[in-house]
Amino acid sequence: MEVEEARRLLVEGLGAGPEPPSPESARQVTAELAHPGTLGPLVRRLSVGDLELAECVRLSYRHVLGFDKLLLLPGAPRFMLRIHFWHGAAGAVSEDIHNHRCAIASAVVRGRVRMECYEPAADGVPAVAYRETIDGPGGAWRLRRVGEARLRLLHTEQYGAGRSYGLAARTLHRVVSEEPTVTLFLETAPQRSVTDVYVRSRSRVRDCGSDRDDRGSDRDDRGSVRDSGSDPGPIGGNGRSGGTGRTGEVRSGGEVRSGGAERADPPPKTPLPPAVYLAELGALAASLGY
Repeated sequence: MEVEEARRLLVEGLGAGPEPPSPESARQVTAELAHPGTLGPLVRRLSVGDLELAECVRLSYRHVLGFDKLLLLPGAPRFMLRIHFWHGAAGAVSEDIHNHRCAIASAVVRGRVRMECYEPAADGVPAVAYRETIDGPGGAWRLRRVGEARLRLLHTEQYGAGRSYGLAARTLHRVVSEEPTVTLFLETAPQRSVTDVYVRSRSRVRDCGSDRDDRGSDRDDRGSVRDSGSDPGPIGGNGRSGGTGRTGEVRSGGEVRSGGAERADPPPKTPLPPAVYLAELGALAASLGY
């Protein structure tokens, strides 16, 4: 696929009107672009390095949670299409519960992830709420504590290669990956300037992988999760497909204990070296047969 054709699919799939795209429309176009026969040629073309390389590298970096965020197609403010390279348990860091500034979508290309969705609830586990802002594209994250909260786990869903999901901007979630995983990740037009981050405080939360919703589709009218594709089997662990949040401490037995209530601002983003950016794209293209 040529770059301009991919851009056309994104523009047509997300719409050009004033209304933000729905999580389902974002999921559909992401799933189409993530098909090996579509993504492989596109990534190979980009791995040559002669298309907007400087801009893509400037906005590609190693995330604080241990995965690489590679920008494929810049299209702000309507969209940003990225590849996320999760390096497995050795590089993974457990993320906090969070939401996003925009509707997002993700499609698993290689490996597996687990999605956990949450909602505020009086009988939920205690947490400290933060508001997170970002200093423009490629800028630093800033955290501001806003108070105490309680959150309840709604459900856990597992995604393997060929599956995809979309989330509304305010859907609270966290994503886990404990094995090498590649996802295609789509950010749509921003709907607000902040995200919410929740740090669980002095409480254990047992992972509920057995509570998976086998219906695997529209959860509720808040746009929690929409997905498509086949499920290759059970997984474990967590990382994060989005771009915010701090870390907790992972304990054995599938339990997570936060290290405390306070969170400092994350470290500055450091752009990936161009050689690393091109090598990772080249390796992905080769794994897809291109």
